Amino acid sequence: MRTADLAEKISGRLSMDIAEGHYSAGDKMGTQALADRYGVSRTPVRAALSLLTERGVLEQRPNRGFFVSETIPDGALVSAGKDELSQEYQALAEDWIRDRIPEEMTEFALRERYGWTKMRTAEHLARAQREGWAERKDGYGWRLLPVAKTPEAFNQIYRLRIALEPVALLEPTFRINHARLGELREVQQRLIETDPAVMPNETILGHGASFHEALVEMSGNPFFLISLERVNRMRRLMEYRARVDRARLRNECGEHLEILSLLDEERVPEASERLRRHLQDAHDRKAPQARAWAER
Repeated sequence: MRTADLAEKISGRLSMDIAEGHYSAGDKMGTQALADRYGVSRTPVRAALSLLTERGVLEQRPNRGFFVSETIPDGALVSAGKDELSQEYQALAEDWIRDRIPEEMTEFALRERYGWTKMRTAEHLARAQREGWAERKDGYGWRLLPVAKTPEAFNQIYRLRIALEPVALLEPTFRINHARLGELREVQQRLIETDPAVMPNETILGHGASFHEALVEMSGNPFFLISLERVNRMRRLMEYRARVDRARLRNECGEHLEILSLLDEERVPEASERLRRHLQDAHDRKAPQARAWAER
């Protein structure tokens, strides 16, 4: 593929990642890190960064590199290949959930099965790795990791979260990080102000998982956090397939803000109870959706 064509594809992928919230205004775009992320050399990455700078998505600072612009022009983040890329990725995810593909596969086998290019295959595997359900084998090929594939597993994971997360806030080593609470508040407020229709399911679910993991991390007990991170990875794909209740997104963010306010006021037992009710409500609402998806 010509460098110009490859640069255009990378610029579209990076544009989509910015639109989905993987990068924020002011973040630095490291050439080598992006080359590793997309499985290409630095030459097309540099060309892609220049393209996005011309479109106002990035800004180049002398002797410092490229950064996500604070004021991105309307329409600059639209990627023509977004729908196709998302559909391809979801096809891979659904085949794994439905046990249609083996636990270990090579990139060549994936290209043969789906008819993808080498770059497309690398993009989808990199995304699966970022989202926690694929990893490179030590030798050659990829390993797909366990996920919650049944309504029963989905229910058990939520019951574990209900038992674990509120208690994490009551650990003797729990310490409130007020600066982190402020960051979480900004994200939740931004979600409330953003039209849910323009946000992919993955972005919505990713912000939710990050919120809960940040609270559990304050417990000071790393095993609480490790457990939650693992179950979040295991439930993520099934949550993608279930219907995300976008109409309720603002209510969920409002509940998150309530919990943050209680913690800011150091009313920790009340925050723990509010978190428990929040999780129980989410379980009761999502369990029927998970059953409906599994029966399709």
